[in-house]
Amino acid sequence: MIPEQLQPLATALAATPAPFQAIQWIRESPNSKLLARLATEDRPLSHELLDELPPSRNQRYIRQLLVHTGFLAARNEDLERIPGWLEHELADKPASHANLARPFLHWFLLRRARQRAAVRRYPASADRDLRRRVSVALELLAWLDQQQMALEDLTQEHVDDWITGGTSQRRYLVRYFLSWTASRQLTGKLTVPSIPQQEPQTLLDEDDRWSLLQRCFTVDTMPLDVRAAGAITLLFGPSAERLCNLTPDHLQVGGEHTHLMLGRHPVLLPPRLAGMLHQLAEEPLPGSRSLFAQATAGPRLLFPGLVPGKPISTHAMTQKLNRHGISVRAARNSALAALAADLPSPILADLTGMHRHTAIRWVSYARRDWAEYLAARADEARQTGRDQKESS
Repeated sequence: MIPEQLQPLATALAATPAPFQAIQWIRESPNSKLLARLATEDRPLSHELLDELPPSRNQRYIRQLLVHTGFLAARNEDLERIPGWLEHELADKPASHANLARPFLHWFLLRRARQRAAVRRYPASADRDLRRRVSVALELLAWLDQQQMALEDLTQEHVDDWITGGTSQRRYLVRYFLSWTASRQLTGKLTVPSIPQQEPQTLLDEDDRWSLLQRCFTVDTMPLDVRAAGAITLLFGPSAERLCNLTPDHLQVGGEHTHLMLGRHPVLLPPRLAGMLHQLAEEPLPGSRSLFAQATAGPRLLFPGLVPGKPISTHAMTQKLNRHGISVRAARNSALAALAADLPSPILADLTGMHRHTAIRWVSYARRDWAEYLAARADEARQTGRDQKESS
């Protein structure tokens, strides 16, 4: 007997073109078991009910499934799931920490994030970034307790010592919390230095970069999505979030040419890459078709994930490319360095969608180090040519 709450989902599942997979999902998937347990509770299925569960992959899957099939209204999940995450984080924290963390998140971080989301799509990493800012604030509060120090007694020297005592750069994110505490007169005005700029650590040799690009264009045994994603990364260096969220709407066809919108202005695609992207837009990848039909029509994702209606995660995409010999970080760095060596920073920002300040840093780096590298390679090639002439 199917619970009444699940009748719409049962109808959507019955219409699937893959009945064997649907039966297997019902019998074996932990997601179906969680859904059945929620449906038998004496409460309607809702976002609020799901928010009470500990954050997990299964909880996120069920929520997106209910949105995908029209059972629940869509919401900006990257932002709206953070309050539930915070409550679970605060379960073992002192009440004094919770009394600071909650207003910091709700009235400072989330308020600004929602305002930004209202005028443009917030990046997929928004939830990760906001969680880090809250986590760092909780770390500082725990450190103050260890020092038996009150928040109002925090001085600039304490802040400097705490930041430099960390093993990573994440402590620099405490600037958001200290800006909020100063505005609320909970602390004095404290300064957090900017995160030290780091030069790209991993770069591909240009020969290796073009060799990998040739593989993406010609090796048919590689999965189509790997070939397309790898070629885009090697040519234009977009962020993983931007790459994974591409849809057919980002393709512009005019005459014999296809352009891709990564930033404000389209970039011309090589014909082979354009063909791969058109194929991804028209034909679902094997295994990527969802068991559940989408409630409302919308653009298909070029790189769909396992969660209905969601793109492949950046981690999964990175692992996919790495398995086929394409190091995403090195490929992206090399592509951006090559573009920055030839383009002014405003054009680089418009074409790739990166922030203008980031584009300025890339151009500064490329004009200094990348140009020297290319000049050295050119000298090496000329010397090799002279040696070959002398030996002949």
